[in-house]
Order: sequence, then structure tokens, then C-alpha cells
Amino acid sequence: MRQQRILVVEDDRDIQELLRYHLEKHGYAVECVANGANAAVIARKSPPALILLDLMLPGMDGLEVCRQLKAAPATAGIPVVMVTARGEEADIVTGLELGAMDYVCKPFRPREVMARVKACLRRVADERSDSVAVNYQGLKIDPTRHIATIDGQPLDLTSGEFRLLFHFAKRPGRVFTRDQIINAVRGEDYSVTDRAVDVQIVGLRRKLGDYGQYVETVRGVGYRMKIFEP
Repeated sequence: MRQQRILVVEDDRDIQELLRYHLEKHGYAVECVANGANAAVIARKSPPALILLDLMLPGMDGLEVCRQLKAAPATAGIPVVMVTARGEEADIVTGLELGAMDYVCKPFRPREVMARVKACLRRVADERSDSVAVNYQGLKIDPTRHIATIDGQPLDLTSGEFRLLFHFAKRPGRVFTRDQIINAVRGEDYSVTDRAVDVQIVGLRRKLGDYGQYVETVRGVGYRMKIFEP
């Protein structure tokens, strides 16, 4: 089986080698680069399976690298995990809004980084395998275009609400616990509470209008998309 290639963008040589060691130990092929401009060029010429991206880089910083990659069709689908000492909420939010899939704050534990890498690659594989549009009782969801409509009218959903709705709609009748929802929709290792899931469900139902009744609460377990009975 061909090794998945990880691009490590980090100007600290010791951290580069630490990440290289653990990634190769887990079976990945690794390429390291120390500045943002070179990283963008390499990613365009030979897109890796995933990028571990430092934010504080010489020349072009990590946020600008991420912005450029996500703006180009050839590289927009590459998952980016930001690895940074800038752990302020504003920096993290900015990175995620630019399209990063996850972030790890320095100092980090290599085991945690490996878990995040595996989780992100698994999410990408799941999304690619589940890229077929869903048509469910007048509700249409096109994951490749990130569009959801009801009877032809577009829904104004957040990214999280869209993923949540798509997750339910492609598996009608299946019950998901809150932990399963968190792992599937937000990725593993996020500090998301059960209450946050409940709040997002309430918001999704409200935006679905009459179709909100299809998102059922299974008391003591979680939620499911109701199977339509004519």
C-alpha cells in the first residue's frame, strides 16, 4: 500500500525532526520545509495527504499559506492541521475560518499530534466516500457544492450544521450518541460538550422549519433522522 505523504511546515529544526520521527514511525512519508512560500509551491506541485502547518514562519506566515491553499482548487481539499505556539482563541478561530481542519498548540505531545493526523485523514476519507448527494423527502444536500435545499429553497446553515444534517440524512433511522456526533461532525479530541450538541440540534431544527420534526430525539441515547412513512 502506498504511503500517505505528510508535509511538515516548521522552521524549528528540532520540532521538524521530532514530527518526522513520529510520523515515519506511524508509516507516513514525510517532507519538511522551513518557510511558508516554499510550502505553498510544494503543495501545488505535489499535493500531500495532509499538511502540518506552523503559524509563525519566516516570510509568509502560516495563516497566509492556509489562505492561499484554500483559495486554489488544486489544493483546497488538502487537510491542514495548524501546529502553533499562538494559542489565543482569536488565532485558532481565524485558522479554522480559513479552512484548517484542526489545530495543536505548542508545546505538544507527539502522541496527540499523531491522533489528530489520523483523525483528520479518516475524516477526509469518509467525506470522499460520502460525496454522493442526498435527496430525502424534499431535502437535498450536495456535499461537493456545500448546498442544502428544502423544496428548492436554500438553507442558511453554518458549516457545523451542514455536516450535522448531512451526517443524519445519509443514514436515516440510525441513532447516534452525542459522542458519536461530536467525533463524526467536529472530529476527535475537540472539547465539545453534550450541551453544545443539543444547542446545535435546536438551531438546526429551527432552520429546517417544518422539516425539523425529522430530526428526532431518542431519549437517553441521542438523535436520529426519522425514517419517512408515507
